[in-house]
Amino acid sequence: MEGCRVLGVVQQDGPKPMLQYLQQHLPATPDVLAMSAPLKPTEVFRLAATCAEHKCPHYDGKDCQLATRVVQILPMVVDTLPPCIIRKDCRWYSQEGGAACKRCPEVTTVSYDLSPQQREVSGLAVYEEGR
Repeated sequence: MEGCRVLGVVQQDGPKPMLQYLQQHLPATPDVLAMSAPLKPTEVFRLAATCAEHKCPHYDGKDCQLATRVVQILPMVVDTLPPCIIRKDCRWYSQEGGAACKRCPEVTTVSYDLSPQQREVSGLAVYEEGR
């Protein structure tokens, strides 16, 4: 994906996956993404890209409804803003401010054990394998 970069690495050592933010920009090249093997890159990395706007099911023509739901539904998981390398360009931050940042560390791309709250935040239909 053009312009996609690694925002951080998902740490699985606590009760919930949490993002460990990178301190410098790292393009999400095929070689970097291959480092996640044998897992999928989205199971290991949290990726950041420019907002796709109308190509994204979360975009309502003005705002990212995923960011809105994250702030409205999820509790804060940190008290201070995480050290984020994309904040100045982040749609979530520009739209929701620090409230989004204080929830961001527990947002992961892939989750196999979604709670009802996480399903509500996703706003998308959840498909289960074999169905």
